Amino acid sequence: MNDENPHHRPTPPPGPAPAPAPAPAEVPPVETLRPVAYLELKAAALLLFTLALIVGSGLYLLYARGAFEPTQTLVLTADDSEGVVVGMDMTFSGFPIGRVRRIELAETGNARIIVDVPRKDAHWLRESSVFTLVRGIVGGTNIRAYTGMLNDKLLPDSSVRPVLRGDATAEIPQLMASARELLSNLNALTAQDAALGGSLANVRALTDRINGPGGVLGVLMGNEADAKKIVATLERTNALLARLDGMAARADKQVFGADGSKDALVPEVRATVAQLGGLLADTRASLQKVDAVLVEAQAIGANAREATTDLGALRAEVESNLRKVESLVNEINRKWPFARDTELKLP
Repeated sequence: MNDENPHHRPTPPPGPAPAPAPAPAEVPPVETLRPVAYLELKAAALLLFTLALIVGSGLYLLYARGAFEPTQTLVLTADDSEGVVVGMDMTFSGFPIGRVRRIELAETGNARIIVDVPRKDAHWLRESSVFTLVRGIVGGTNIRAYTGMLNDKLLPDSSVRPVLRGDATAEIPQLMASARELLSNLNALTAQDAALGGSLANVRALTDRINGPGGVLGVLMGNEADAKKIVATLERTNALLARLDGMAARADKQVFGADGSKDALVPEVRATVAQLGGLLADTRASLQKVDAVLVEAQAIGANAREATTDLGALRAEVESNLRKVESLVNEINRKWPFARDTELKLP
């Protein structure tokens, strides 16, 4: 039956009756909009106001950017203008005094950077000014002007000046090469068969020898036997010095006394020397008498026997004085331990 009538729907099974459909809501009546008077004129006025606002904003931006300010041209030449863009500022002491207007390639292959400098800031640029193009590792490229002497002549318009490059990134390959070379040297130094390892081993061996029985002397002399000889020599030298100190003390005791008083050998020697001086004075007086007698003997030739008797007595007196002097000298030699010459020479 379904094949004969495709539009035939099967009879639903008996069940509860369906709910009645809701009644459609009532649509309020639409009010008709009244036409706006002069709509086209108002729209045109709004468009004109918007256009004027856009143009005014653009003019204000150009004025703020110094588009209408009188400027002079500065041409900077560089072998590479990488990092320089149009609109970049040229600074002086950190303040912008110029702006890059155009970048072009010269016939010589160098880059020409045309910078517009306002007239009010042109007095900072002099003929001795220096311009640099600095590229930092962090940050962009900067064009800077340096003026050391502000009393030089002003930089004329359309001047061409070279720019000095200061590229910090250009040194990175060199730094890397240096670091690589340093690391290779460190590896060579710290290798097992390196000279540094041998030197450290020698230092360790030297330290062990210094801490050993011989000590520093063993290291200096080369073996322990020579070091022992040096030690023995030092001990003997100390003993000899002690003996010399004892001898000096005994000599001081003999010369100056045990307590250093005046009753010692030196005062006695002085007294003995004084006595010797007296004896010598007596001997000199006796000799003067002998001279006088000889003069009388020459004057009186007849009384030779009496003169000879007088001469014998004087001779005996002189010999007696000489014996006294000799005994005094012997006593000095006995009391003075350092005397060596005991010979007494007669006049």
